[in-house]
Amino acid sequence: MEPFRVHKGRVTPLYRANIDTDQIIPKQFLKRIERTGFGKFLFFDWRRGADGQAEPAFVLNDSRYADASILLAGKNFGCGSSREHAVWALQDFGFRVIIAPSFADIFANNCVNNGVLTVTLSEDQSAEIARRAAEFSNYVLTVSLEDCQVHDEHGFSAPFSIDEFSRHCLLHGLDHIGLTLQHDAEISAYEARHSAQAPPSR
Repeated sequence: MEPFRVHKGRVTPLYRANIDTDQIIPKQFLKRIERTGFGKFLFFDWRRGADGQAEPAFVLNDSRYADASILLAGKNFGCGSSREHAVWALQDFGFRVIIAPSFADIFANNCVNNGVLTVTLSEDQSAEIARRAAEFSNYVLTVSLEDCQVHDEHGFSAPFSIDEFSRHCLLHGLDHIGLTLQHDAEISAYEARHSAQAPPSR
């Protein structure tokens, strides 16, 4: 998993409350067994009309936000089912940071496990970022996990909080496997002792 320290990127404003995981990645696209390739189905029912054509009014289809890597959303983002595919789709599309007033707990944990940073700001701060992203062309934010700060080049700055375990995992690029491998020496020593103490097989 790639370590997360400081990220600077364009912002896409999708400031709606209670965006659930079935909206993020609809259930008909969950048949894939890989973690990649989900990005093209992200927000599929909002990005595409009944005829399959792109909806020009939907923000992800707006050329102003092409190549954005920071998503600004409303409160309770990622609610609904616990499907990890929602994070895979966001990540595969190119998002590295999601900012919102609040997140569903399981979704937020899935983000940490996949190297995506969730930043919780107040509703006023989130609304201000949404306003700036809509107003300024090529609106960019810098998100620092090293000092837990978000800022832009137009005078906006806000601190954010994150639990120390999640921060440690993201800073060092550690998923569950990475955390386990930190104890490789102890695991190897245990296996050696266990093999020596085990009775011979017949």
